[in-house]
Amino acid sequence: MGGRPPDPPGNSAPEAAELVFDDFYHAHFRGLVVQLTAYTGDLGQAQDLVQEAFCRAYARWDRIAGYEDPVAWVRRVAWNLGHNRWRRLRTAQRWLLRQRETHVPEPSPDRVALHAALSTLPPNQRRAVVLHYLADLTVAEIAAQERVAEGTVKSWLHRGRAALATQLRDTNEEVRDV
Repeated sequence: MGGRPPDPPGNSAPEAAELVFDDFYHAHFRGLVVQLTAYTGDLGQAQDLVQEAFCRAYARWDRIAGYEDPVAWVRRVAWNLGHNRWRRLRTAQRWLLRQRETHVPEPSPDRVALHAALSTLPPNQRRAVVLHYLADLTVAEIAAQERVAEGTVKSWLHRGRAALATQLRDTNEEVRDV
C-alpha cells in the first residue's frame, strides 16, 4: 500500500539508476505537490509543475543523483516553473487589458457644432484657424509654414472667423428653437 507499483512482467533487471529515480520520485512527489499547491492555489497546476520538474530531473539524473540534496533541485525547478507560468499569465492578462475597447465620452454638442462649422471652411482658412487657435501658432509662424505672406494669413483668419461666427450663430439658434 502506497509503495512503488510492481514492475511489469518480463522486465529483466532494470538499471540501478532507474530504480533509484523511481524510489526518489515516489518518495517526494506527493510532498512537492502539496508545497506547489500551496504556492499556486491549484492542485492540477501543481501536479503539472512537479511532474515537469521530475521529467527534467530524470533527463539529468546521472548528475542530480550525486547532489547532496536532489529534492532541493527538483523543488527549485518546480517553483521556477510555477513562477514563470505566473509571469506569462500576468503578461498575457496585461496584453488583453490593452486590447479591450475603451469607451470615450461622446463629444459635446459644442464640439460637434465647431467641427461641422470648420468643415465648411475652405482648406486654407481652416488650416489657418486651426493652427492659430488650436495649435497656438503666430501669424508669422503660419505664414512661414504655409509659404505665404503674413497678410494672406491675416486675410484667411479674418474670413475664417467671420464664416465660423455665422455658422455657429445659426447652429446656436437652432439649438434654442428645440
